[in-house]
Amino acid sequence: MERTEPALAAFNRRRLMVMCAPNGARRSQADHPALPISPAELADEAEQLLCAGVSVLHLHVRDERGQHTLSVEAYRAAIDAIRERVGRQLVLQVTTEAVGRYTPDQQMEMVRRLRPEAVSLALRELMPSESHEKDALAFFNRLSEEGIWQQFIVYSPQELARLEHLRQSGALREAAPSVLLVLGSYLEARPGSTRELDGFRHRADLSRFSWAACCFGQSERALMLKVAELGGHVRLGFENNLALPDGSVAPSNSELVSGFLSALEHSERQAATAEDVRRAFKIQ
Repeated sequence: MERTEPALAAFNRRRLMVMCAPNGARRSQADHPALPISPAELADEAEQLLCAGVSVLHLHVRDERGQHTLSVEAYRAAIDAIRERVGRQLVLQVTTEAVGRYTPDQQMEMVRRLRPEAVSLALRELMPSESHEKDALAFFNRLSEEGIWQQFIVYSPQELARLEHLRQSGALREAAPSVLLVLGSYLEARPGSTRELDGFRHRADLSRFSWAACCFGQSERALMLKVAELGGHVRLGFENNLALPDGSVAPSNSELVSGFLSALEHSERQAATAEDVRRAFKIQ
């Protein structure tokens, strides 16, 4: 019996969703000169990533000082610039990441005002305690009704188990929530590891989810190849990793993506297009 809707189950088996997080909330061009910041730079990056095989662009924007922001106006400027360059050939996923600057209410209000086609949601930020669960669940379920694709970011096996509990209880009405497993840590300068991936796999049945992973550090490619082999989707890019497998600095985000796809060339799963993603997740 299918554990997800047939169309989504078929997508997970036959297609590989390649996401890219080209900038993130914390790094700057001092870390890498090719890190895209401005709307024009993000549009250039989007075109390169599309050519490399990316279907989903995970988008962070900055304020006039170059700091992470959840400004609706900054998001609209970036989205408009990207759409002018590549049309709808990429799914644009905005982030609600707080970086210690935004409350759960502010994160949710940004999404309500912006109404993006896709959004990433850190479970620990939007539900930091049980007192936040009622409002957060109402928000998540409303996004499902409106056809906004939500991807839950989980940083530990315990968070994944919490999400599974919410799904099993019916409090989260998504039958097969989309989840991104984070391997490693930026703040702790800890690279991702196979042991971490195994920890997630042992804590919850990943076949209950449409799952993907990202990885900090130069083990990114090796671990993303393992994720693809196990049936997951992948997210690469400078937000998590600046290095090629040999430890040298990657010249660009697109080089990380093209190198990964070249190493995956014998896989039976084909790289998904943006329209494949929209159909699978019923993005309106």
